[in-house]
Amino acid sequence: MHSRARRTSLAFLAPAVITLLLVGLGPIIFAVNMSLRRYHLARPAEGNPFIGFQNYAAVFNDPSFWDSMFRTGTFLFIVLPVQVLLGLFVALMLHQAGFGFLRSITRVALVIPLATTPAVVGLIGRLLFHREAGIANYTLSLVGLPSVTWLGDPNNAFLSIMVMELWQWTPFVALVFLAGLTTVPSEVEDAAQLETNRWYDVLRYIQLPYLLPGLTAVLILRTADILKLFDMVFTMTRGGPGSATDLVSLYIQRIGFRVFDQGVASAQAIILLIICILLSRLYIRIFYREVSA
Repeated sequence: MHSRARRTSLAFLAPAVITLLLVGLGPIIFAVNMSLRRYHLARPAEGNPFIGFQNYAAVFNDPSFWDSMFRTGTFLFIVLPVQVLLGLFVALMLHQAGFGFLRSITRVALVIPLATTPAVVGLIGRLLFHREAGIANYTLSLVGLPSVTWLGDPNNAFLSIMVMELWQWTPFVALVFLAGLTTVPSEVEDAAQLETNRWYDVLRYIQLPYLLPGLTAVLILRTADILKLFDMVFTMTRGGPGSATDLVSLYIQRIGFRVFDQGVASAQAIILLIICILLSRLYIRIFYREVSA
């Protein structure tokens, strides 16, 4: 009877598992296969011969690719800590008692950036940081400061895409941390607050252990999202001015669909996937802890 029930369960699970394997592993296997071949869309007469790791050698010898990786890494290691700190601050504020209806309004407002597609966020950024008609320069004029060339200056353009990324995804981090705070036993939290007036002691010794699983998930998901960030940056700056905001996803897209070298682009994408997996394993090893009952 037990064996029959197990077979029934597997039969119900099989369609979902097969679909996930096809959707998840299928494109990866296809990309790995292309990365090991000379696959140039502009040269169909050459065919797609197997060339081993030559595409990977070309990637490792391509300084432009590593420049884009450096810009992406800089973006990641600035934006991600700021998102975590801001999200934690917002979550702690919403976790406090006494805000009532304002807290409910704020929770609803946090969902609005998440519901906005990245391409639309990029268009909002173009309007926000427009030199002549943008709200950013209008705000500066109200306090007597001169207009700033936001999207035409390399440093300011990089800062601008950071601001839009923070605006869209900090609410996600805050909601994850807020969910973690709701799992803290209220009696333990109340007892700790009676023992000490220092909020950081309560955060460190009582709340933080319950936040670590959520923190690990945030780090993994946001790292993957930032490494493949494309829509918002493309619609906002097109990777410019020059190559100031040319993140690695934009560079891979250019190699694959403008240079038409699908083999090299696939090798770049596989390298990016490996980096993402390694960072995820590092986050789990450093931050993930089970909460003892």
